[in-house]
Amino acid sequence: MKKLTPEQEAVCWGQGTEAPFSGIYNDHYKVGIYTCVACKSPLYSSKSKFKSGCGRPSFFEPLSEDIILEIEDTSLGMRRVEIKCKNCSSHLGHSFPDGPPPTGIRHCVNSLSLDFIED
Repeated sequence: MKKLTPEQEAVCWGQGTEAPFSGIYNDHYKVGIYTCVACKSPLYSSKSKFKSGCGRPSFFEPLSEDIILEIEDTSLGMRRVEIKCKNCSSHLGHSFPDGPPPTGIRHCVNSLSLDFIED
């Protein structure tokens, strides 16, 4: 496990959320793989990233279905689906059913939860 900054710890282990449009990967469109900041597990390809306008990196599918853990989240008086890294349980963000084809899903992920490996 990587040593995280206090901001990364607040998001990854405290289920926090970074401010919209503040993350380094929000407007990041290089070719490569986004990994979990805590354990380095590969999570998303840049090919599945899209501009959603939500202020955080958005992906329409993970690299594989077995790397993301989905948990019902009823905090804040809302019904959402929390997404976590299945390998280390680090909080990534939330999943919503308003994404583009072909999946129709949007994984709204905190930049603080991610690292990037450029191709």
